Amino acid sequence: MLSISIPRPKCLQKPLAVPQRHMFGPGPSNVPPRIIEAGAKPIIGHMHPELLQIMDDIKSGIQYIFQTQNPMTLAVSSTGHSAMECAFVNSVEPGDGVLVAVNGLWGERAMDIAERLGARVNTIVAPPGGFFTNAEIEQALSKYRPVMFFLAHGESSTGVLHPLDGIGQLCHKYNCLFVVDSVASFGSAPLCMDQQDIDIVYTGSQKVLNAPPGTAPISFSERACQKIFNRKTKPVSFALDLKWLASYWGCDGKPSRVYHHTGPVSGFYSLRESLAVFAEEGLEKSWERHGKVAEYFHAGLENMGLKLFVQDKKARLPAVTTIIAPHGYDWKEIQSYIMKTHDLEISGGLGPSAGLVLRVGLMGCNSTKENVDMVLAALKDALKHCHKSKV
Repeated sequence: MLSISIPRPKCLQKPLAVPQRHMFGPGPSNVPPRIIEAGAKPIIGHMHPELLQIMDDIKSGIQYIFQTQNPMTLAVSSTGHSAMECAFVNSVEPGDGVLVAVNGLWGERAMDIAERLGARVNTIVAPPGGFFTNAEIEQALSKYRPVMFFLAHGESSTGVLHPLDGIGQLCHKYNCLFVVDSVASFGSAPLCMDQQDIDIVYTGSQKVLNAPPGTAPISFSERACQKIFNRKTKPVSFALDLKWLASYWGCDGKPSRVYHHTGPVSGFYSLRESLAVFAEEGLEKSWERHGKVAEYFHAGLENMGLKLFVQDKKARLPAVTTIIAPHGYDWKEIQSYIMKTHDLEISGGLGPSAGLVLRVGLMGCNSTKENVDMVLAALKDALKHCHKSKV
């Protein structure tokens, strides 16, 4: 007879306690009550007709937010990281050439994923805070002749918003798929998948959409699907295999769905509601609001004597602002003081910007001038009370 040797954890005998915080880092963002309430609705089966209808609603919402008519549009049951892997795992075979634009952490991650898949990876590299001209991109496309070019539209590690116009046409000129990471940029800056000739684009639920982390909208063009569904080898991941995902999401034109995995039912509720909230405001109004709030924030920072990491104003990511760490201060102390004193999260740098910047994210419902004033007041308070070196 089996005996129980591991006792019941004492920590689980205490009630769950979660603080209420202002989530003004680069994500996740605060979730509004309406979306929280949607996620708390009763669980139903992952193949029930009511849930399949919710999934159809999600597909329509994603087609709207990405401005695409692509049938191959769905949400990965995971975070934006998995959407990035989904794009690569399905599109890249061993020996394929992949070109990655590296101007921050997400380019570095994309390079790592492509290398793990056995691709021949080449890069173009810009310093943190920088970006690439279309001429530089075309020169690399002409030189390396890749099957895929990856670009982060919003590089949240450095706060850069990369221009997109004309790049899709260049990629297609060289018979190359154009893959765009819009996790940090979607909803805060213009992006229209079909008009900008983007072949694969994805985002995450936890930033401008203000949904809990765990679902990731993604869309594939017809050009991308031709490459994916005519590959010589199976994708190395069953969980992210687009052929199976398409059959579960009803993107393959067939009358019935096929079980692939148990979708995150509550996550689908939340994502569906977040897409509804976003559609009520509309894309153009969201772009405009995020842009105006970012300009207001940047002006306030400069009035305090703080400097922005991205020099070119047009290349500043509206949703995530990078502030050069104030001279003489320990950025970790500033971050910790603001968290403890104001229940407000801001973050330090990430990847190539680590130790160089503070990052503030004002996304979705958090993107308001009132919240800007709150952040500016917290920063002023921190600079007043945190230790400043005389060196």
